[in-house]
Amino acid sequence: MKPSTVLVAAITAVLVSACAAHDSDGPAAHDQGGASTSAAAVVNDAADVTFATDMIPHHQQAVAMAGLVPSRSSNPAVVTLASKIAAAQGPEIETMRSFLAQWGHPDAGHQDMSGMQMQGMVDDATMTRLESLRGQEFDTLFLQSMIGHHEGAIAMAKTELANGANADAKNLAQQIVTAQQAEIDQMQQMLKG
Repeated sequence: MKPSTVLVAAITAVLVSACAAHDSDGPAAHDQGGASTSAAAVVNDAADVTFATDMIPHHQQAVAMAGLVPSRSSNPAVVTLASKIAAAQGPEIETMRSFLAQWGHPDAGHQDMSGMQMQGMVDDATMTRLESLRGQEFDTLFLQSMIGHHEGAIAMAKTELANGANADAKNLAQQIVTAQQAEIDQMQQMLKG
């Protein structure tokens, strides 16, 4: 036999034995394994859905607030912080939308949440005032508002940690607690400075 014929025969034998091994699991065993894997990937409960559904507009407001900073702040540290907030929370919004789609709630994160008051949300009057201010006055109100906003997000994330079932959502909630608490500490120092 030529070496190439031996190689083809060996590959064919491996493929045939792999197919036979796959078939020997039986369709029931294969389906059961596939079902349990799929179910594990999307395990969630009402707390997970509420977390993602509410946190999306909460994050959207934080990103909108951060977007006000470059044209209104005179403090480079506030500008840098706002950029960091937007850079973190924008991708988290997309992650939570992905969670909702996986859980069968693809439209939940796209609802109009205007007028809803979740923990830490900045009211319309404060948002209007932020839009009208410049310089130190803007920086002070921005930092005060964002501290309260972050405190609300942390409370929502802690509820997810206590009541949620989805491991990925709980991991995200822990990341939010850790990152936003660090930012609160930073903002409190900036207000003192």
